[in-house]
Amino acid sequence: MSIFGAERLILIPGVRNLRDAGGFPTTSGARVAEALLYRAGSLHELTAEGAERLAALGLRTIIDLRSAPELEVWPDHPLDGEVRFLHLPTFPPRERETAHDARDVRDAEAGEETLEDLYAFMSATAGPAIAASVSALAAPGALPALIHCAVGKDRTGVTVATLLSALGVSDADIVADYHLSNTGLGLDRGPVYYVDEHGTERRSRPVHEGLITAFLASLRTTHGDATRYLLAHGVTEPELATLRAAFL
Repeated sequence: MSIFGAERLILIPGVRNLRDAGGFPTTSGARVAEALLYRAGSLHELTAEGAERLAALGLRTIIDLRSAPELEVWPDHPLDGEVRFLHLPTFPPRERETAHDARDVRDAEAGEETLEDLYAFMSATAGPAIAASVSALAAPGALPALIHCAVGKDRTGVTVATLLSALGVSDADIVADYHLSNTGLGLDRGPVYYVDEHGTERRSRPVHEGLITAFLASLRTTHGDATRYLLAHGVTEPELATLRAAFL
């Protein structure tokens, strides 16, 4: 059975786009272990049944990539058990633009730009946050873990893609996993509208292959490969060794 189809989606009430980030073959001949890392959208809509079923995955760490305003408006639903919640926002707050255009610029997650612009911004700025998430996964007792942002496609997408690439997963498999978010969010059936943390209705946009391949190409241009990208942004060699031992 293909590991790329909709059957990979885990249906739990109140959480969108949930799936296992493992199961992929690597260039070393090993396979990324399953049931150690999950990816999803936010947990603020979890039902009591959903929280119980999510807790049954045995999660020890939940990494939230959203901004502080998003957390304030939509805090994650608590889970039973000893679960460590970490807030490691992907986006730094946008600064004001240059003096000749001093209008306020909202955070990148506000969606006021194209997805291509958004991914270029993440390519330029997200390295420290991605590295912090990867380091957190290497901490003793951190696994199984869940990484999520608002809907689990863009910020979660680049974070998981970087880790999988460092573990030796092919670009083709990374793209297939990444593209599954369209099915997980219903974007393959048309636009999905939502209200953002500022109360403004927006349209969620489907991802496409060029976004994640451009992101991976960018980190290779600047650092050579995903491993050196992570090391350059603060992940240590022992942490990478720990992750390889756990996942492969």
